[in-house]
Amino acid sequence: MSIGTHIILDCYDVPRSTCLDDKYLLKAAVEAATAAGANIINTMRYRFGHDSPPGCCIIVMLDESHISIHTYADKEIIAIDVFTCGETCADRAILSLKGALSLRNCVERKFGRFLTEGYEMKSHSDIGVCSARNSTQSG
Repeated sequence: MSIGTHIILDCYDVPRSTCLDDKYLLKAAVEAATAAGANIINTMRYRFGHDSPPGCCIIVMLDESHISIHTYADKEIIAIDVFTCGETCADRAILSLKGALSLRNCVERKFGRFLTEGYEMKSHSDIGVCSARNSTQSG
């Protein structure tokens, strides 16, 4: 069990025009957050290309965490990150984004965050460091 779900999506063969359309990408991310049942706190978009390779960055801050999109127009790739907690459904956000952006060639990785079983926190001086509990250990 975990408290949150984190999905990382690496997308290839994305048209350059899509990678550069920060307004549309923000709209798609907001719609994905809504599809997931999330509460949007704030949004931002930034278009690169002045001092860096062309592309853009989109961030949708959620009460339940975030959705981010980072594009590399020259390489025609997009990195999408969806992290949600509670009842918010990261899978619905990903499906919404795949549909809105016509993403076909993607590598998806999904994992739980803040595991609630099989891990224990070390001493308070080591906050943030987890260790796997060995089920064969006694004691």
